[in-house]
Amino acid sequence: MRALALELAPLRVNAVRLGAIRTELWDSSVPEPEAFLQAQGRGLPVQRVGSPEEAAAAYLYLLGNGYATGTVLTLDGGAAPA
Repeated sequence: MRALALELAPLRVNAVRLGAIRTELWDSSVPEPEAFLQAQGRGLPVQRVGSPEEAAAAYLYLLGNGYATGTVLTLDGGAAPA
């Protein structure tokens, strides 16, 4: 993000890196979505997966902060780095 932000300046460039978010997309992606999401949440320090509202708040934060550029905002419930 930083390299892209420098290249496109003065345009701002940011990204949101999400962990598991509870949406209907899981319904067709895994055989038992609720069990899958509960298992994902148990492995996180926050003990749950994220909500669409929490994901939206991350995007709104970056959109609303005119000083943020070249930033990758990670919203993953405290998951260990991959």
